[in-house]
Amino acid sequence: MILTCQLILFVSLFLIFHAYVLFPIILKILSSNKKQNQLSYSINDDELPTVSILLAAYNEEEVIEKKIKTTFETTYPPEKIEFLIGSDASTDKTNGIIKAHCEKYGQLKLVEFPGRSGKAKIINELAKRAVNEMLILTDANVFFTKDTIFHLLKHYKNTDIKLVGGNIINYGVSKDGISFQEKAYISRENRIKYEEGVIWGTMIGAFGGCYSISKEYFAPVPPNFYMDDFYITMNVLENKKKCINEPDAICYEDVSNKISEEFRRKIRISIGNYQNLKRYRNLVFSLFTGLSFCFISHKILRWFCPFLLIFSLIANIFLFQEGIFFKATLISQLILILIPLLDAVLRKLKLNLNLLRFISHFYLMNLALLIGFFRFIIGVKTNIWQPTQRFQK
Repeated sequence: MILTCQLILFVSLFLIFHAYVLFPIILKILSSNKKQNQLSYSINDDELPTVSILLAAYNEEEVIEKKIKTTFETTYPPEKIEFLIGSDASTDKTNGIIKAHCEKYGQLKLVEFPGRSGKAKIINELAKRAVNEMLILTDANVFFTKDTIFHLLKHYKNTDIKLVGGNIINYGVSKDGISFQEKAYISRENRIKYEEGVIWGTMIGAFGGCYSISKEYFAPVPPNFYMDDFYITMNVLENKKKCINEPDAICYEDVSNKISEEFRRKIRISIGNYQNLKRYRNLVFSLFTGLSFCFISHKILRWFCPFLLIFSLIANIFLFQEGIFFKATLISQLILILIPLLDAVLRKLKLNLNLLRFISHFYLMNLALLIGFFRFIIGVKTNIWQPTQRFQK
């Protein structure tokens, strides 16, 4: 019994350590002498591919005009661009704003959906209507720079590359919420995705706010599926093509600051994680490959981190009487678990301590993963989404 508890405790803690600390270190070491794909187009190349930009929008009146303008204020040849926006039965001024800009930009087209359909269904339909050889999938609150489109498409001169992720940079960071921690997390994720792509061409999951894909490798997302970006990325990898992240494909996005909003979003993401694990579980068994190693280390271990935390705590309770070491580890675990409560109290007193907030962020997001897991087990009846509140204070 004691030996079993020790094994559970140490294995659980090691797997958590590997996912969040050891794996990024391994990537950093392996990528240190490697360069991003060098076989790419130049901006003046006549062979630059044509592109259809796809966007699903629901009540985005606050951001849609800026999104349209930053998309067309680009160095990419305008005659090679088509911009399709699917409005998911928007009830605000979104449709009117888009229609007004259709008169200015001939490449812009509005597709109105009469009833709520969900992002995945809209993207599937827009992909069918797209006429160009490449697709860029993006969100309404993700704003391009002048060179974003070019950097998302330049790598397709290399025919092994079929998906390229963008580099999303967050703005609107505030210390009184969770935005500082979210920005740090996303920045670290960008680095990990880049290194996975450089080493093996196995970027595990593009950020849905901005990525490009060869249309021939676009996989229609199944009904009631969350995390369409991850599903589409993994389909490319399953077909033995490369996915990479391009640091120069910069775009800007406001970052979540309200803990309640981000918690709700993370539950939705969690449901999609387990849906994708069920669909792509076969890739776990591609043993001794970069794809399997990244999938397990970067994603699957994180998705099961809530259970590892629970296992390690229970095992540690049984080991409490086995010496000072196990007493110390149990007390440490209990203190860490209580930090979100302490952080919540201090936040009400207008005291914001970054270290406490990072620990609180870690445990709250693992709680969201746990809730998402059980909702996945119960079954998903719809993937119609409510967008995260924009410009949170």
